[in-house]
Amino acid sequence: MRNGHIATVIPSILREVSDIHYVRERIDTPDDDFLDLDWLTASSGTLAVITHGLEGSSNRPYVLGMGKYLYQNGIDVLAWNCRSCSGEINRQARFYHHGETQDIELVISHALQTRAYKAVVLIGFSMGGSITLKYLGENAHLVPKEVKTGVAISVPTDLRSSADQFEKAHMAFYRKRFLKKLELKVKVKAQLYPDKIEYLDFSKIRAFRHFDNTYTAPLHGFTDANDFYEKASAQNYIPGIRVPFLLINALNDPFLTPQCFPRSLARDHPLFHLEIPDYGGHVGFTRYNSSISYMEMRTYEFAKNML
Repeated sequence: MRNGHIATVIPSILREVSDIHYVRERIDTPDDDFLDLDWLTASSGTLAVITHGLEGSSNRPYVLGMGKYLYQNGIDVLAWNCRSCSGEINRQARFYHHGETQDIELVISHALQTRAYKAVVLIGFSMGGSITLKYLGENAHLVPKEVKTGVAISVPTDLRSSADQFEKAHMAFYRKRFLKKLELKVKVKAQLYPDKIEYLDFSKIRAFRHFDNTYTAPLHGFTDANDFYEKASAQNYIPGIRVPFLLINALNDPFLTPQCFPRSLARDHPLFHLEIPDYGGHVGFTRYNSSISYMEMRTYEFAKNML
């Protein structure tokens, strides 16, 4: 699948991952909301915490595939759902975003307080990769000692340039798909919180920058979209990371711009491993005649070497 669009769309639509039987747990957040956590456990001493991408969930094929492969190789799995992504709308007016790290911090803390894990590996896809990298780097001294390493895949490390990328004509399919999903949630939220959220005609919202100016920024304490992009972009936090971590961004990923391949940061950071395969698309990385993707094999290999 050398074409980046094919490499992105085909696995998203056609991939099926069977024999996954999560055990769901709901935990409360300090602001009277909830997070739904999906577990695969076999009393392993190592836990993989998986964070999904924008408008994804623990049931997306890329999460299921990663979880299944790691679990089969002796690693417990916790695939958590960002607010509003588990199949039930969350209780607060706010949603989630690329730079929201308090929830992943709560998830990791809960896992370590309730189960005796000696090692934790953090794995994030796309937006989940942004969250993972930002969490590891913004307050590195507060990251629990059990967190040994991290892997981020298909990450728009520069949000401003990635948002601009989505405004291009050839990205209309993806843009419309994401905005349609977000519209459904905004409509529900506007009914629940009419004093905080106004449901607008989404036919007029034709860019992520417009959506972020209208909803993401005001709901999450940012001045505007540019303020959000600056404060949430993962590349600004990579220098602070203190554990070995791997970023895999395919060269033919249609979501990413040249700014999302932080080569200079990788050269200067002794713990930053940057891999740029020619092919893979966005969260695709399909291998010919195999049910296991490259990103699953590479993540396990890297984590095993670092734990």
